[in-house]
Amino acid sequence: MRQLSRPQEKFLRKKSHDIKPIFQMGKAGLSEEFITQVDQALEKRELIKFNLLQNTSEDVKDAAQKIAESTDAAIVHIVGHTAILYRPSSTQKHQVISQELPR
Repeated sequence: MRQLSRPQEKFLRKKSHDIKPIFQMGKAGLSEEFITQVDQALEKRELIKFNLLQNTSEDVKDAAQKIAESTDAAIVHIVGHTAILYRPSSTQKHQVISQELPR
């Protein structure tokens, strides 16, 4: 799991403000398929949001931690039932946010 500095975290929180959650975790919970989809989305977008529905038995902090460890991502922020994850893309053409990220 990656670690972010305070300026990087603030920058990514600001960037993620206008992003809509692209995944929802329901009663099926955290599965390998869900983690794979998040991994693919992180590769293309670098910064994603996902939220947990009320009918899930998962805790948002535990789910975000497991996903971040599995995908080598960083947890930017957790608020309510929504988590924000970041991982720089390995493909040059998808590295938009990572190019702007403060060091």
